[in-house]
Amino acid sequence: MKKLLIGTAAIALTAGAAVAESHSDSLKMGVLLSFTGPIESLTPNMAAGAEMAISEASGDANFMDGMMVEPVRGDATCVDSAAATAAAERMVTSDGVAGIMGADCSGVTGAVLANVAVPNGIVMISPSATSPGLSTAEDNDLFFRTAPSDARQGEVLATILNEQGMSEVAVTYTNNDYGKGFADAFTAAFEEMGGTVTLSAAHEDGKADYSAEVGALASAGGDALVVLGYVDQGGAGVIQSALDTGAFDMFALGDGMIGDSLTERFGADLNGTIGTAPGSDNEGGAMFQEMASEAGIDGTSVYAGESYDAAALILLAMAASGSTDANEYKGSVMDVANAPGEQILPGELSKALQIIADGGEVDYQGATGVELVGPGEAAGSYQEFVVEDGELSSVGYR
Repeated sequence: MKKLLIGTAAIALTAGAAVAESHSDSLKMGVLLSFTGPIESLTPNMAAGAEMAISEASGDANFMDGMMVEPVRGDATCVDSAAATAAAERMVTSDGVAGIMGADCSGVTGAVLANVAVPNGIVMISPSATSPGLSTAEDNDLFFRTAPSDARQGEVLATILNEQGMSEVAVTYTNNDYGKGFADAFTAAFEEMGGTVTLSAAHEDGKADYSAEVGALASAGGDALVVLGYVDQGGAGVIQSALDTGAFDMFALGDGMIGDSLTERFGADLNGTIGTAPGSDNEGGAMFQEMASEAGIDGTSVYAGESYDAAALILLAMAASGSTDANEYKGSVMDVANAPGEQILPGELSKALQIIADGGEVDYQGATGVELVGPGEAAGSYQEFVVEDGELSSVGYR
């Protein structure tokens, strides 16, 4: 992290000098993530991933004639739509960002899209907003995401449980767009496979005591408790209460629960727990992890790769369209993300910019095997996790 921050600071200083000479010599990109709130342990690596891509393109002779790019961070909070909207408005009106990498949590992403991005004509590419509801949001073709919809993740998690012979489960989900959409998708898939959801109940984040929620879930029973919440908030609180009372000893977790703070808190008490998060087994993933490690970043952290890819797509779309105006470059995002074209992997943005400058086409694969479908979202694959000896381990991809 230290190396990247030093590099980012240097970019910022250079960009500042360029602004003094000519505003057209630099641009700013918003990095709107939840640096506080229920996923705050995940966002440092996400931001660092995005800023790696920004630093690659910044000042490249083939990027808008050597234009410098400066990242501008804003706190989306994950849960406070008003605060996220205010942060995005500052980015647009005060900082003059040309695009936004973010937001992260689905509820605040939807709020920023409706209240800031669409009215101001700003492209947003989210690395982690996974609510199925965002697939049909009114976006004027300005919104994309490098993470797949939870309509797919619900099916994947249900399939894993079914394969493990679990026929009855209880479900608890964080009471927002992400949690409700994920729970609905999981329940529909699990029941279609012949399973039974004994109870599907929301929980609120920020509570000190989840014994009432766990009591209701325990009364309903099940082979496992499916927790579709946040690793630094209510989801962890529910697990703690379930372990304290002995209500459940088997858990299945969605992507919002997959992070180092999970096993740091619970360790071997979660042995056997399974989980899913977006991820793919591709050449770019290994390359990104190596790049990140050299920069002092955890490239295996959930959504770090998707964040790198989101920032890279904005930059390549600008280059392909020859414009930093979102209403111009939004039409190039799908083009650079998909075939035909020469495949581009992490660390190859300079190569991509040269190809574009020479009149060629690129097929950006990036860290996560990017392919955008339908309304501009990732086709998506998922990494399967299990807790073994108190540590999260990857056991495959689906």
